[in-house]
Amino acid sequence: MAGARRKARALALQALYEIDTVGHEVDGVVTRLLAEGRLSEENAAFTGELVSGVVQNKEKIDHSIKSFAPAWPIEQIPAVDRNILRLAIFEILLDNKVPVKVAINEAVELAKTFGSESSSKFVNGVLGSVSAVASR
Repeated sequence: MAGARRKARALALQALYEIDTVGHEVDGVVTRLLAEGRLSEENAAFTGELVSGVVQNKEKIDHSIKSFAPAWPIEQIPAVDRNILRLAIFEILLDNKVPVKVAINEAVELAKTFGSESSSKFVNGVLGSVSAVASR
């Protein structure tokens, strides 16, 4: 189950990255990636929920990133890291369907897989600050 959820999050990240960097239309990107992704119906729905949740709340999420990583203007954060943060912050602050530690761990694993050498430390640091606020 955890592996399937991680794959669903990875597809959500790929969709968010493409939407963010190329500006492709959300539904078309999600539909194409899900067709290629071979997820169960439940995990495909999970991917769709994550992407639409991030897209619908992008302004609020980006405001959180600016608050928790003030030294980094949002447009200067590498696109992969930025979208991993968006995904995790959506799960932590808005979605509340998984424990905070799970959302952080999943984000760090995505950063290790898709980001640069320093991505996982950066993502973990920002999300540590987010979780401190979320747990209040």
